[in-house]
Amino acid sequence: MSKDKPSLGQVMMFRSKDFIEWSDEALAVVLKRSPVGGALDLVLKDFFNWATRNSLYPLHFGIMCCALEMAVASAPRFDAQRMGVIYRSTPRQCDILLVNGPVSKKLKPALRRLYDQMPAPKWVIAMGECAISGGPFYDSYNVVKGVDQFIPVDIYIPGCPARPEALIDAFLKLQKQIKEEKRGLLTGK
Repeated sequence: MSKDKPSLGQVMMFRSKDFIEWSDEALAVVLKRSPVGGALDLVLKDFFNWATRNSLYPLHFGIMCCALEMAVASAPRFDAQRMGVIYRSTPRQCDILLVNGPVSKKLKPALRRLYDQMPAPKWVIAMGECAISGGPFYDSYNVVKGVDQFIPVDIYIPGCPARPEALIDAFLKLQKQIKEEKRGLLTGK
């Protein structure tokens, strides 16, 4: 018997990550093709929409002065946590990429990698003139002229630096946008 082919008595082995991916795909296929999946999606769509919009987890990616305003927005005076906004430090736990400050060409691949590591559904907020258009550094040879050049941006917050009130307003607008989407878990609609 060759080493390449396992015998019938051997058990197929999975790494835990591979098994989770395989089981997620298998379950999704079964639920999408059955009427049970459509019914579950119809019944739970409103609940998951409510939970998503009331538990926003931004990844704080602050480079310059807007990062200070972002910190103030979560301080007791403005208290972003009352709206369910809790800052996280890892992209795998976040659904919002909050970018502020000028993005250099050297930083661009790392920022794109952070965006790609975030689970779906995900949104991007460009905070401040530097993130929107390069700000006062727009004419520099190494500054990207806006985050929307390589990442899709959902909400723009103008200002130099953008005020904490504007960030709170952006979170409220994002919650309204999520509420209007009403995306289902299985159908994606």
